[in-house]
Amino acid sequence: PVGTKAPNGIGTYDMSGNVWEWCWDWYSSSYYSSSPQNDPRGPESGSKRVLRGGSWSYYATVCRVAFRGSLDPCHSYIVNGFRLCRAAN
Repeated sequence: PVGTKAPNGIGTYDMSGNVWEWCWDWYSSSYYSSSPQNDPRGPESGSKRVLRGGSWSYYATVCRVAFRGSLDPCHSYIVNGFRLCRAAN
């Protein structure tokens, strides 16, 4: 059930270890070496999108929000998903 475990370091629940989360950012292995320090948006274009958080089929060391992977956006796997969210009123 959702919210039955303790929240992570930024106070959110159930963010890591379920499925890799597709992100809107394009992936670049060198982007963070020259990105803005606050709220980096990723490169303007690319061939792969960022995946974050790991999944149930990976080692525990990659099941964390800060872990980034990448994949061509036309591929799908049972360990990849996305999160719907909206602003709280």
